[in-house]
Amino acid sequence: MMENNLDRKNHWEKIYQTKSATDVSWFQSRPSVSLEFIEEFAIPKSEKIIDVGGGDSLLVDYLLELGYQDITVLDISEMALEKAKVRLGEKAARVNWIVADAATFQPTEKYGFWHDRAAFHFLTNEDEIQNYITTIQQNLKPEGVLVIGTFSTNGPTSCSGIEIKQYSETSMSDRLKQFFKKIRCIITDHKTPSESIQQFIFCSFKRLAI
Repeated sequence: MMENNLDRKNHWEKIYQTKSATDVSWFQSRPSVSLEFIEEFAIPKSEKIIDVGGGDSLLVDYLLELGYQDITVLDISEMALEKAKVRLGEKAARVNWIVADAATFQPTEKYGFWHDRAAFHFLTNEDEIQNYITTIQQNLKPEGVLVIGTFSTNGPTSCSGIEIKQYSETSMSDRLKQFFKKIRCIITDHKTPSESIQQFIFCSFKRLAI
């Protein structure tokens, strides 16, 4: 378990410095589930999209290919984002890159689609969890969509040497019900590059009118 934000940042910088994209357990050649949610909600091509904990994920590549024009990728690891920029080449200039810890991130924009695959479950401290949820509520547009993917209750209990918080459909819905209405949840199995299976739960939400 990380002692503080600096420890957490140093941990992830070391991982991205020492491992290639296809060596990490969370690698996906195509982020199918995330793309299906974007298609389901018919997110407009001009909408502001943020991928929290995006690292050097290929989701941004697919979004650019689909014609999305206002994409932000946030990660605690500067090295992760640098790897993504190198991969994208000239296309990287069309993306907003933010180095920040999801637990303390303070957005300067309002987003229409907030995507988080496997960042939220690293927040195990109650204050950090509540702060993050409040940040989303304050910076998601009134008609915006939130999609969060975490390890399920049948998934791993840690990742990259860090303890995580598992969620079920009920526990995630209860955790976010203060500000968000659940649309739907799906369970999905992710096959890691080492051929092991990790079970995820993905849930989509709409912001409640407050």
